[in-house]
Amino acid sequence: MGLMVNPPKPGDISYLKYSAESKSILESLRRRAQIMTDGFNSCRNVVCNFTEGAMYSFPQIRLPQRAMDVAKSAGKAPDVYYCLKLLEATGISTVPGSGFGQKEGVFHLRTTILPAEEDMPAIMSSFKKFNDSFMEQYQDHSRL
Repeated sequence: MGLMVNPPKPGDISYLKYSAESKSILESLRRRAQIMTDGFNSCRNVVCNFTEGAMYSFPQIRLPQRAMDVAKSAGKAPDVYYCLKLLEATGISTVPGSGFGQKEGVFHLRTTILPAEEDMPAIMSSFKKFNDSFMEQYQDHSRL
């Protein structure tokens, strides 16, 4: 905490090391945010803005009506149902957007960009596989 409040200044013995490490950390966070944003946006019925200035990403999930109906019959909010199914299938822990007062009929989840950078591609691959399967399972095939 002391370094954040009073970081090394130019000329201090640790300034160059501190600057290099800070830059490296911020660049890695930016790459992780990009991997996550690109990963979410490659998924069916998922839209995500670039995560900037935060450690959390809030993708919007456009849930099929059938999924919403099944969630309701299970006594769960649709986004809670989705997040629980995601956790069961992949081990990926997210927070349903309904906990943040989202607009009626719009569903989000919150997740962090903090996993190790080298783990992000596998995490997003697992998410995409789950999401594609979930959307296929609950798609209304009668409207195709």
